[in-house]
Amino acid sequence: MQRQAYVPGLTALAAALALGLTGCSSGGGTGVDAVDSKAGPAAAPAPPGRYRTLFEPCGSVPQATLRDLLPGAAQLPEKDRDQAYRGTAAVTYDTDRRVGCSWKADTPDASHRLRLDIERVVSYDSAVSDDDRAQEVFSGKQIAADLPEPPKATQAPQTPASPTGSAGATAATTPTDAPSGSADPVPTVAPTTGLEPRVLEGLGQVAFLDDVLSSGGPNGRPRTVSVVFRTSNVIVTVEYVEQTGGSAEPPDSQELQEKARNLARLLAERLEE
Repeated sequence: MQRQAYVPGLTALAAALALGLTGCSSGGGTGVDAVDSKAGPAAAPAPPGRYRTLFEPCGSVPQATLRDLLPGAAQLPEKDRDQAYRGTAAVTYDTDRRVGCSWKADTPDASHRLRLDIERVVSYDSAVSDDDRAQEVFSGKQIAADLPEPPKATQAPQTPASPTGSAGATAATTPTDAPSGSADPVPTVAPTTGLEPRVLEGLGQVAFLDDVLSSGGPNGRPRTVSVVFRTSNVIVTVEYVEQTGGSAEPPDSQELQEKARNLARLLAERLEE
């Protein structure tokens, strides 16, 4: 049998290489495993929103509510009346992301318009939740509405204390910490009607109401009441418009606001089903 040739130093070289490889894979703290151990666990993505789909809007308003919101529809021929109550669906590209519906009814005295817009907000940033992104969208709508600031307490003008006929009586009616001859300022609150555009409580998680009366024209004055609220990652807008004809009085703000808010509450309950 032929013997293998012996090369001086080969055995020592092989042993050195083997020792080097073993050292690299041992727990010396300089390998890939050591780097991964310092990186820590990956951050969990932000939670998704509560809603994954949306309900059909045109069938979401009860007939009794539509009869109240569209009083002129009752005077229309049967075919037109049915269409008025059926509504017209908004054209959208993804009904799981946005849906809408509108209704209208006209009479010689007034016209009414109702519009619903329902949007499911989705965040494409893994660090931002759907709810947080929906709040950003809602806040943008509220800023665009330019709601007036809530009324603040004001100070009543100071008036000199009227004499009572004697110095002793005057001193008795003057506060000891106030200058002689003057009365303390009394806080007062600017008068309001309670119908101004405002933030609403008890509707969804956040909500606001806007009320705009447009300037008069040959066809009368339209008043638009909008109620916008957010529940989780869904934003609902109810827009209700009434326009009186000719020289008639402008639409009543209180009535329109009440009807729009009642419908918004029905839709909020629908989201909770």
